[in-house]
Amino acid sequence: MSAPPPAPSLRSSVARLWPLLRPHRRRLGAGAACVVVYVACWPLLALLAGQLIPAIGAGDLGASLRVILLALLVFLTQKLAQFGQDTLLADPALRVSQGLRQQLFGRLQRLDFAALDTLSAGDLTYRLTEDADRVGEVIYKTIHDTLPSALQLLAVLATMLWLDWPLALATLLLAPLVALLVAGFGARVMTAAERSQRQVSDLAGLLAEAITGLPLVRAYAAEPWLQQRFDAEVELHRQARTRTLRLLALQHPVVGFLEAVGILAVLLIGAWRIQAGQLDSQGLSSYMAALLMLIDPISHLTTNFNEFQQGQASLQRLRAIEREPVERPDRPAALPLPALRGAVQLEGIRFGYAADQPVLHNLDLAVEPGQVVALVGPSGAGKSTLFSLLLRFNQPQAGRVLLDGHDLADLRARELRQAVALVPQQSQVFSGSIAEGIRFGRPASIEQVREAARLANADGFIEALPEGYGSRLEERGRNLSGGQLQRLAIARAVLGNPAVLLLDEATSALDAEAEEAVQRGLEQAMAGRTVLVIAHRLATVQRADRIVVLEAGRIAEQGSHNQLMALGGRYRDLCRRQFIDLTP
Repeated sequence: MSAPPPAPSLRSSVARLWPLLRPHRRRLGAGAACVVVYVACWPLLALLAGQLIPAIGAGDLGASLRVILLALLVFLTQKLAQFGQDTLLADPALRVSQGLRQQLFGRLQRLDFAALDTLSAGDLTYRLTEDADRVGEVIYKTIHDTLPSALQLLAVLATMLWLDWPLALATLLLAPLVALLVAGFGARVMTAAERSQRQVSDLAGLLAEAITGLPLVRAYAAEPWLQQRFDAEVELHRQARTRTLRLLALQHPVVGFLEAVGILAVLLIGAWRIQAGQLDSQGLSSYMAALLMLIDPISHLTTNFNEFQQGQASLQRLRAIEREPVERPDRPAALPLPALRGAVQLEGIRFGYAADQPVLHNLDLAVEPGQVVALVGPSGAGKSTLFSLLLRFNQPQAGRVLLDGHDLADLRARELRQAVALVPQQSQVFSGSIAEGIRFGRPASIEQVREAARLANADGFIEALPEGYGSRLEERGRNLSGGQLQRLAIARAVLGNPAVLLLDEATSALDAEAEEAVQRGLEQAMAGRTVLVIAHRLATVQRADRIVVLEAGRIAEQGSHNQLMALGGRYRDLCRRQFIDLTP
């Protein structure tokens, strides 16, 4: 991913999050009313404290009791308002975090595949979990804690100015110094937080690789090497997190010392003003009570400002996903997909993942409906790229890809992908029931699911399971064999009755027995459909109607197995290397 852009401003962050908060305006308004009541109680408590202290000093029990009862009533009102603000404002904050995560996951599903290949799965997981949670927590603290604390600060300062404005002005002389210190610490905390979050993302990426690759690591006795890498990442994370915590640890005593200096200075100035007859003891008592009420909101604002800076770092990382390019949308006048026969044609195709590095060069290929065409050739010849063009994962820089004469660029992508089905080399399944795995989010009755499984030669092993089609697929399908998973992938592909079937090395990772079962399923699934097969094991494609040999992005030769063997060219040479009988 590109270098991180400058940190977003408060204004831009609020603008980004406001659309997510807008649906909760009514609840936020009720919470804001509770905040106003909560904040308004603080000046009243300061004034009551100013009356209580002299009454206690004078031994006036009646006056003391009256003030205490009034203070209890104000306290009760304040705490009820606090309960209202906390409960009313919590739900919108959580929903914003949820909405942000849902929006970004939706965008993640639309990312351009070239961009997706550059992103780490562990890093993306961290962003959509930890970073999204942190943003939600910051929003919650902002609207239920930071905002009330700021309003409390303003209300109490206003009360102090009303009680004795010269003393209040003297108090406020320290405020700019505290603000500068907090801002300086906040900027450094944000930088340290970004570094810490990058380290956690790297650690998450390594963990994802390690968990997936543990069998391979153990097979190579590479545990010490992996442990060393993990220890190094953990140490880098510890160092980054330590820098953040050290900054936070330094800020609290510095700001706290300034607060103590301010209180002692106010006491000294207050004593001087009482001596000069410009202030009475009740006024000073109310003023000091108000001053003490400033300590808590200042502490909250300082802490929350640091967390806000860390939330800014998380929001910046989430917004980086929004800057990644997405898949090209359908054209405004995209055509609905008609009933298809399955004719595939590529005309003058030129394509490269980088504009100056073409993978396919002016390639022409025509496949008749119901024909089985095998694509063979060395790695990097362009076979998988052809599949990506047929699924419109990528679009050619020149030329056209046609399906029954319709340019794929003119069709709707979702409908196209329902008509062109892929069976990948490694079958990937999501956890859930077997029926859900075959449906894969498409509306289909259990009878249609069973028919698809029958075509894929999967119905036998499915019905032998304890719960049949309701049996649960575990994560990555680890409770099924490779051959069983591949037959589920075939059933998933044929469920929508596609006109074109793309087979990407569908049996290359299987043993002979499993390959035979999968091959029977493939033969049944291929009947009546146009099929394109990528194969490196040439023994599996000899019965194809046509074999197309690709080399360096061009068609080197094409024909049936016997024709190509008789030609004595590149295909015959590939067969010889795989010890295939060279007799035509």
